[in-house]
Amino acid sequence: MNSRQDDLKQDLDAALQTRKELGKEYEAEIVDSFLTRLDARIDAQVDQRVADGLAQHGVGDGRRGGRGGWSSAGRLPVVSLVLAIPLTGIAAGANLTGMIVCWAGIVGVNVAAAVGARAEQRNARPGRSDWN
Repeated sequence: MNSRQDDLKQDLDAALQTRKELGKEYEAEIVDSFLTRLDARIDAQVDQRVADGLAQHGVGDGRRGGRGGWSSAGRLPVVSLVLAIPLTGIAAGANLTGMIVCWAGIVGVNVAAAVGARAEQRNARPGRSDWN
């Protein structure tokens, strides 16, 4: 038997001993408590197996913008273009210089985000440190 089965057997033995000590009046609570612990154990095993399967197939957890998710670096260009439309209208109302400054700011933010995302990816590689 492995350790998980030993732990489960010990939990079941403890529940049975508790039932013997407390009597039949507390049987429902004892069973509920045991089943709650069993459910938590099953959930943990399923979560671990799913995480292992995702890692085996190279799918991230979404925090770094894996295959299924949008990273912050992927959202920023879309958001900045959506915001660029009203900003351009406001800036063009002043003069051409205002519009150029507006677009220079939009481009600057996107370039900075792209450079930062690239540096983060480079540093996230295994065996990589800040000193390399």
